[in-house]
Amino acid sequence: MPSEITHGTLLKIAVPIMLSNVTEPLIGVVNTAVVGQLPNPALIGGVSVGGMIFAFLFWGFGFLRLSTSGLSAQATGAGDSQGVTLVLGRSLVLGLAIGLALLILAPVTGPFAIGLIGGSDAVKDAAQSYFNWRILAAPAALANFALLGWFVGQGRSVPAFLVQFFLNATNMAVSAALVLGAHKGIAGVGIAAAVAEYAGLGFGLLLAARRVNRLGGWPSLSSLLNFTALKPLLAANADIMVRTLCLLFAFAWYTSRGARMGDTIIAANTVLMNLFYVSAYLIDGFAYAAEALVGQSIGARDKLRYARALRLGTGWALGFGGLAAVAFYGFGPKLIALMSVDEGVRAAAQDFLGWAALTPLLGAACFLFDGIFTGALATREMRNMMMAALALYLPLSMLLERGFGNHGLWAGLCFFFLARSLLFAWRLPAVQARAFA
Repeated sequence: MPSEITHGTLLKIAVPIMLSNVTEPLIGVVNTAVVGQLPNPALIGGVSVGGMIFAFLFWGFGFLRLSTSGLSAQATGAGDSQGVTLVLGRSLVLGLAIGLALLILAPVTGPFAIGLIGGSDAVKDAAQSYFNWRILAAPAALANFALLGWFVGQGRSVPAFLVQFFLNATNMAVSAALVLGAHKGIAGVGIAAAVAEYAGLGFGLLLAARRVNRLGGWPSLSSLLNFTALKPLLAANADIMVRTLCLLFAFAWYTSRGARMGDTIIAANTVLMNLFYVSAYLIDGFAYAAEALVGQSIGARDKLRYARALRLGTGWALGFGGLAAVAFYGFGPKLIALMSVDEGVRAAAQDFLGWAALTPLLGAACFLFDGIFTGALATREMRNMMMAALALYLPLSMLLERGFGNHGLWAGLCFFFLARSLLFAWRLPAVQARAFA
């Protein structure tokens, strides 16, 4: 753990994460591009439906990254080398177990989810083919969440970057090779995702093993499976799972309500949300840095270090969010034109650009608080504040949409970000007091 937190300390964690995060949206771009070379438009729909299913299925268990990050950060700050390795081992066991359960349930969950989303028979068949292959990656995908959180919690973002970059690059390369070279069709995209997850897991375990050896070696199996010691991990994961499902539901609600307004509105909203997602991936690097630095400071019982982490994290996250908002608004018309050739979609997207430009700034505060509360292992507060924000957002969104249409829908989403930030800010003093009691 560095002796003093500086701007360089924070950026050393945040920048590699930001670089690895920007490769994430490229996977969808490459998959769409390679499938788009095939003379069957239903295949693109199959990739879209399948990707939506796995966004919910895998990221619904994204709590593994957050809980592992918070626990490893506090163990690092406390100088507990064995605790650091135990966090990794237990998180890997839990991730692999959940992944195997998803494999067992796949014959039921796949057809159910595809039927729920709907589409033509051709799109459903393509989505089922994609699902059948990609679901094989479940154990590796969840284990990779654990690895990523473990590296981030220790402030070791370069290994985290290398694993994520290797995984995403492998995915894109294998997808292009199987679809365009070996003519495997949409199955090739699913196979590529599975191959990439296992390749990333193997590479990540090699890097982790080197670190574990420096920390004193792997713990015994009996200590890994100690149920009493597992309780904090299980409790944190349960809280964060509820929080994540609430967040996913909020975005699903926004998407579904926009879809009811017609093809032009849903297309315009999708274009604008893609811009938000890119900015969110970048800003999230500062949230990762806050997780590590806050958790380490609490583990070390160092209030001054903790306060410094909060000040620097807040400054960088809000500053970058504000810069992204200005860029969003200034370059928005050109970016909209690049993503859609339809004049109606372009005009609609520019009508709502002002609302959309607020989202990086409002979202930056939410992401930062997520990082702070994760580092403090305040998972119960994360769950409760997210549930409260969702309960406020849904009725207000309906009222605003009824009165102002899509403008009201965007205003409701901005309110959701603002409500999350205010609720987190309200609970932060109590979390701080408990952390340093």
